[in-house]
Amino acid sequence: MRLKLVPDETNWDFFAWRRFTFGLSVVAMIVAVLAWVVFGLNFGIDFLGGTTIRTESAQAVDVGDYRAAIAPLGLGDVSITEVFDPTFAEGRHVGQVRIQAQGDAEAVTPETIAAVEEALRTVDPTITFPSVESVGPKVSGELVTTAFLAVGASLVAILFYIWLRFEWQFSVGAVVALFHDVILTIGVFALLQIRFDLAVIAALLTIIGYSINDTVVIFDRLRENLIKYKKSPLVDVMNRSVNETLSRTLMTSGTTLIALLALLVLGGDVIRGFVFAIFWGVIVGTYSSVYVAKNVVLWLGVNRDPKKPSDAGTQFADLDA
Repeated sequence: MRLKLVPDETNWDFFAWRRFTFGLSVVAMIVAVLAWVVFGLNFGIDFLGGTTIRTESAQAVDVGDYRAAIAPLGLGDVSITEVFDPTFAEGRHVGQVRIQAQGDAEAVTPETIAAVEEALRTVDPTITFPSVESVGPKVSGELVTTAFLAVGASLVAILFYIWLRFEWQFSVGAVVALFHDVILTIGVFALLQIRFDLAVIAALLTIIGYSINDTVVIFDRLRENLIKYKKSPLVDVMNRSVNETLSRTLMTSGTTLIALLALLVLGGDVIRGFVFAIFWGVIVGTYSSVYVAKNVVLWLGVNRDPKKPSDAGTQFADLDA
């Protein structure tokens, strides 16, 4: 007997509480924006500036020991990673220590760098420091601007793509859902003060791609059913479309979340922010595909007869009658 997450045929009414779910999404977005404004984002070295120290040693890089040795120096945000490269010779272990800018200084002072190097030598006396590089606040500010422009550009590109493939109502619904996912993710990072760096921007772009994929799958089924069930009310066709793709949605989201949960628990501090962003994004992205994107399309209406004007704005009222 096969294990099934959902029956072969379901008839759940996903839009029975459409006003409540859409209102909840609006409130959540407002709270997320307020958290962003009030608490701000805990920017990492990528966005604040700082110094990167490259290490080489005969011993394997132990991130925990390195972090424990540097912690007493009180340098704030310190990122430690091991660098892997197939061109490295056997027995060559390379690490990367990134220290945030201290105050308004353009770079970490030589005295601070010397203190870090001395602390790391207590862990591994054979360690060497082949390179030290600094990123100033000006460059970091440009990275912040470029990162958010990348997210905005992706949303605009998706708007045009969905508009060309479906109708304009579908593109508006899809972009509103993506905007909802991005704002809620940023709000959670602001509220919990999780480090926000370039890896999280990469996660946001991944969330956008994942969420739009789920939305387009349901939109495709909705378009097919709008042709098949021309006389059925739009809300009934939407419910049918969501039910018919429910198994695929749960299987895709469920397996993705299992893998992400393993990374979240076992992946370590280096990738925790990135993994958490995608984990949260998969959850809100799955939710928004139905309860945001489809609600917007339902509210705007779809012109099912080219000879007649669109029935925009009437669907919610008709359902309450």
